[in-house]
Amino acid sequence: MKNKTKVVIVGGGAMGCGLAYHLAEEGWTDIMLIEKAELTSGSTWHAAGQCPSFTGSYNLAKLHEYSNTLYPKLEELTGQYVGWHECGGIRLAFTDEEVDWFKRVAGFSHNVGFHMEVISPERIKELVPHLNVDGVKAGAYTASDGHVDPAGIANAMAIGARKKGAEIVRHNLVLDINQLPSGEWEVVTEKGNIICEHVVNAAGCYARQVAQMVGCDVPMTNMLHQYFVTDSVKEFEGSDAEMPVIRDPSASAYYRQEQKSALMGIYETDPQWAEEAWAPKGHPEWESESELFTGSFDKSLTHLEKVLERMPIWAESGFKRIVHGAIPHTPDANPLLGPAPGLKNYWMCNGSAIGIAQGAGAGKYLAQWMVHGEAEINMAEFDPRRFGNWCNEDYVREKSFEDYNRMYAFSAPGEELDTGRKLRTSPLYQILKTKNCIYTQAFGWERPKWFAPEGVEETVGYKRSNSFESVANECKAVRERVGVMDLSSFAKFEVSGPDAGEFINKLTANKLPKQNGIVLTHALNKNGVFETEFTITRLAEDKYYLLSGSTCESRDWDLLNQRKDEVASDADVTLSKVTIKNVSDDYGILVLAGPDSRKVLEKITEDDVSKANFKWLTGREITVAGIELVALKLNYVGELGWELHCPMDKMVDLYQAIFAAGTPFGIADFGMYAVNSMRMEKAYKGFGTELTNEITMVEADMGRFYKLDQGEFVGKDALLQRIDQGAAIKCVYLQIDAIDADVYGGEAVFSADNKVIGVATSGGYGHIVKQSLAFAYVDAAFSAADTVLQVEILGEMCQAKVLADPLWDPACERSRS
Repeated sequence: MKNKTKVVIVGGGAMGCGLAYHLAEEGWTDIMLIEKAELTSGSTWHAAGQCPSFTGSYNLAKLHEYSNTLYPKLEELTGQYVGWHECGGIRLAFTDEEVDWFKRVAGFSHNVGFHMEVISPERIKELVPHLNVDGVKAGAYTASDGHVDPAGIANAMAIGARKKGAEIVRHNLVLDINQLPSGEWEVVTEKGNIICEHVVNAAGCYARQVAQMVGCDVPMTNMLHQYFVTDSVKEFEGSDAEMPVIRDPSASAYYRQEQKSALMGIYETDPQWAEEAWAPKGHPEWESESELFTGSFDKSLTHLEKVLERMPIWAESGFKRIVHGAIPHTPDANPLLGPAPGLKNYWMCNGSAIGIAQGAGAGKYLAQWMVHGEAEINMAEFDPRRFGNWCNEDYVREKSFEDYNRMYAFSAPGEELDTGRKLRTSPLYQILKTKNCIYTQAFGWERPKWFAPEGVEETVGYKRSNSFESVANECKAVRERVGVMDLSSFAKFEVSGPDAGEFINKLTANKLPKQNGIVLTHALNKNGVFETEFTITRLAEDKYYLLSGSTCESRDWDLLNQRKDEVASDADVTLSKVTIKNVSDDYGILVLAGPDSRKVLEKITEDDVSKANFKWLTGREITVAGIELVALKLNYVGELGWELHCPMDKMVDLYQAIFAAGTPFGIADFGMYAVNSMRMEKAYKGFGTELTNEITMVEADMGRFYKLDQGEFVGKDALLQRIDQGAAIKCVYLQIDAIDADVYGGEAVFSADNKVIGVATSGGYGHIVKQSLAFAYVDAAFSAADTVLQVEILGEMCQAKVLADPLWDPACERSRS
């Protein structure tokens, strides 16, 4: 075993082997994978091997699609048996909302690459004659997926990695991991120490122990999942065809043919069984291997009965095997793929509850990120830094249990679950709650979504909900009078010191603001793609106030701290005199916006907030209602208005003063639904939807937000190259003839002659302009204003037109007023 390598991967399951294989495919062959027992001896070997194409996430579907494309070829590529069964899959729908969901997934399948049909109960019966379809409204049929031998695919990818030069060391327990002063990592093992540049935690069920070696944690809990295999089924014995895998929400189960037997996997929904997760930390002992647990008919009995009601031909079969093992679940059901918070070159590749289906795809896109600086897909929903310090042990356990219990539940847009709530709240939480505020959650923060009539709960689904009229009234209040919103969830940073300006100037693409000025700017990576978006206010000569999206807080904290040394090194300058401080919890934010917002503010401040003295895109310290705060003249809704940033403990006083002063003007509360409607009317692109790690500023049409004459900044050379090359795709702003549903993100965009030419990224209904609006990336040939396109929304082709300008106030006259 060598003692120095570029990458050490800890863990030899489907995820670790998938990463090793794809790192080698991307050209990094100086790799060592270390497994404490045999390959696959964690949760991989006892998995059922399901490989579904169907998933509700556009980007997660790309992981699945890649895996399902690679696995059928692995045996030929490596010589290792993988047992690929392309039997297809059918997920059952029992409600109209689930059918809408199926139509949505079928729509984005055009761009992802798999084929899916929404089929009738009659067609389901044709494909699975023995299935009882009572109560079934439709099926999501994906003919090209199926199941695989889990150990086979992991070993095949290990063989493929080894053939390209990777070293795989089995039966070698990792004892500790230390970061050296050089920034390299020392991995301490039973067989010796290895120095490496990158460490990857691919330890599956044991990922938390491996993370704790370096002082961090992994937000996941291992749940005990079991599947049952019956004796031979006579109806299968005489048939060469294999039934599709059925996924059945009514039983919270998957079931399929396993050779000539039946296999039934259960996700129990009774919370009492959640306590069967390993306590107290949700993991076994680090030294354990190939561990299984005694099967339990009791905890699965009601679910098994429902399966047998659906497949009565299995009712008389005995059970020959119960497989009862551990699988990891994260609080939001997505795997953890990317950098660990606060650590450089320590990567996560774990947390997948369906690691067989995701192993190859996770390995491919994480390998791209590690080697090239970004993946070809948007990785934000997999980035481990989507969780922060607010993500405590109780939250992780409760949400992970919930994820397990709701494995086959439809998570509808607009649905707000009660678990894991009120982790981060502003002092206004209860006050707004008494005004019937419906809250949503972002990075642990509770933030207003909309204000409901008393006693009304939101209807959920992909169609417009019963919030529609209330949100229209919120928008009308802001556009015609004045509105106020608690937006304290923004990530907030102070960057100060004599070298602060030099640092920010080399980090971001736009010019630094002058004293009291505000700019919107972006940090890029060396390849010119988006890392983050900052709104930067220069409060003093050497003091800058940076704002970014709430979900970016951990990522941007790492970006600022880790980039400081990188920028200094690349520019051959010293940036030692820079202080970076996270003040996200210190300051609350109230947005005051609308044509009467100045009149309201003038009633509670003695500072001059006139148009002449307080210009658009400037910020300064003023006193409002006796509270010293920072007022920024900007907002995300395209109106005259201010963001008022005050000490968190003064939020109630400020809100009450604003509301009292605004009552004569008809002030109203508003929430995120209204913000989205108004930002779509203003054609404001969103970070994380339109601006992602897949895109440069050229494709995004963000030319006015970079200044090539400001000197060097990270990504400038790549940006210049892309400008010279031109954009193959472009971001367009669309007006859509939609009826009762709007773009959600991921919908396929078609040319007038029905060819797929792009994908929608976000959308919403503009309540004031009374139009359904969206952003999309399309082939550049279709990006000209007035081009007629089509967008598929819930199975319906809706005509769309490319717009040249925002529908609301294109010259920003209202914001400047």
